[in-house]
Amino acid sequence: MIKKKIIMQHINEILQNSIKKNWEELAFTDFGGMSLQYRDVARKVAKLHLLFEHAGIAEGDKIALCGKNCTQWAVAFIAGMTYGAVPVPILHEFKADSIHHILNHSDARILFCDTTVWGQIDIANAPKVEAAFNIADYSLFESNNEKIIYARARLNEIFGQRYPERFTADDVVYKTPDMDRLAIINYTSGSTGFSKGVMVPYRAISSNIAFALTKLSWLGPGHDTICMLPLAHMFGLSIEMLHPLSKGCHLHFLTRVPSPKIIMDAFAKTHPRLIVTVPLVLEKIIKTKVFPLLDKPVMKLLMTVPFVNDRLLGKIKAKLNEAFGGELFEIIVGGAALNADVEKFLRRINFPYTVGYGMTECAPLISYAGHEENRPGSCGRPTDNVEIMVDSPDPENVAGELLVRGANVMLGYYKNPEETEMALRDGWLHTGDICNVDSDGFIYIRGRNKNMILGPSGQNIYPEEIEQKLNNLPYVNESIVIERDGKIIALVHPDYDLAQSQGLTDDDIKKQMDDNIAALNKDSLEVIDNAWIEPSVKLTAAGTHYQFLRVGYFVVDPDTTPDHLVFNRVVGLRDSWAKVNK
Repeated sequence: MIKKKIIMQHINEILQNSIKKNWEELAFTDFGGMSLQYRDVARKVAKLHLLFEHAGIAEGDKIALCGKNCTQWAVAFIAGMTYGAVPVPILHEFKADSIHHILNHSDARILFCDTTVWGQIDIANAPKVEAAFNIADYSLFESNNEKIIYARARLNEIFGQRYPERFTADDVVYKTPDMDRLAIINYTSGSTGFSKGVMVPYRAISSNIAFALTKLSWLGPGHDTICMLPLAHMFGLSIEMLHPLSKGCHLHFLTRVPSPKIIMDAFAKTHPRLIVTVPLVLEKIIKTKVFPLLDKPVMKLLMTVPFVNDRLLGKIKAKLNEAFGGELFEIIVGGAALNADVEKFLRRINFPYTVGYGMTECAPLISYAGHEENRPGSCGRPTDNVEIMVDSPDPENVAGELLVRGANVMLGYYKNPEETEMALRDGWLHTGDICNVDSDGFIYIRGRNKNMILGPSGQNIYPEEIEQKLNNLPYVNESIVIERDGKIIALVHPDYDLAQSQGLTDDDIKKQMDDNIAALNKDSLEVIDNAWIEPSVKLTAAGTHYQFLRVGYFVVDPDTTPDHLVFNRVVGLRDSWAKVNK
């Protein structure tokens, strides 16, 4: 299955043209801090280009960045990529040993970092790094390269010599290396051991931006957006930064931990037209700001009255839109599936949200559909320049691993041929994600292949499905489901902020978690007498998966009979979990 191919313009050329076109417009603002026009960005980028040039930095050399989202981080990144160097974004929350490992593994010659990161690392443990700059003002922390020391000390003088009259938009000319050349090394966060360096080529970034330029046409020059996802991740980097910058938007960087209070304050003051986020942020807002209101007795009563409920929901939608700044066109959710109850509510009020899907190895987009056409539980259809295949005899009904190929796919893992060979086979990227695809090409992610737990009856259990159910229980912030000693165990992190704001003590929270466990276990088994099963499905044996009333596949317990079926809904939450035995 392949979407249409689109002509890709080089990302560096796109940035060059956007800066020239929007010269006098605002480009970056640190929330509560400094702002830069596009011409200011261009001037700072030009100075860094001269610094790289006089320091002997060549095309293809690695430049690491480690710090919180801010204007200066964005400028340093753009400078590195448009110079032809290879930026290496590092998550600032990584521990010192991980940062040292990435600096050494990536062969980074230069490091831009903030004071917090600098205070945690020992540059002696990264001997390949020739200079470390303070990302706040590009001043030198430390350097063993005399050329770099000289160039930094005299950078304004060098800039004046290169541009003796003045620096204009005509002076903005960026390098455009071959599309298959390495553009970025983006290290995955990794759940075990050190992370892998994903080699992202220019074509992958250019393909992502080309798709966004055409499919997200409702975003344009002068529109406000907000950057709250880490720019060290491809989702934040491509969709939150490079895409709006390519369109001449005004980007606002939070520059701090995105707590719900800070986020809502930022929405109210910046009025973003586009919000890119992860499920947890959106779910927390809905579950704390909206659901408690709907649970009030008066609201429950009014919601049962015809026509009144529609008016109430309309008012709730208007208030919610106002809470997001009042200018919102769409919220794009990525990184994981959206909570089913939250998604159901948002669709009920016709709120403009959508769920996309991607991974670092695809820079990151694999699928997307706008809020007008996307379907419940889906993460959209394959993007342009991307071909997908599901490793399944019947992708619509039997879940299988999602395979991807096309312009978006990485070159491989840096200095890791073994992992590269495992991921890229026969021209296809093996994502490790299990999915179904319907007849119209919409993708439904079911879980992670590596996370799958084999149940006692041979059923495939995807923890993500159970986690989604857990996360919808009262006062649950996050959860993770694992296998331990042959049992399925859930590790739950309570929403302490919400609980304490409502006067709950630690003992109350513990009791609520116990009640949640009891409720979940109670709902895990459902006995149905005189049950009707689709004629296409035969009762063959205990442990068989059935399609019941076109709802989904459920594991039948050993004591079931044709007229007395016991469906285990803990391990069979959706219709993706296993094929039907006919």
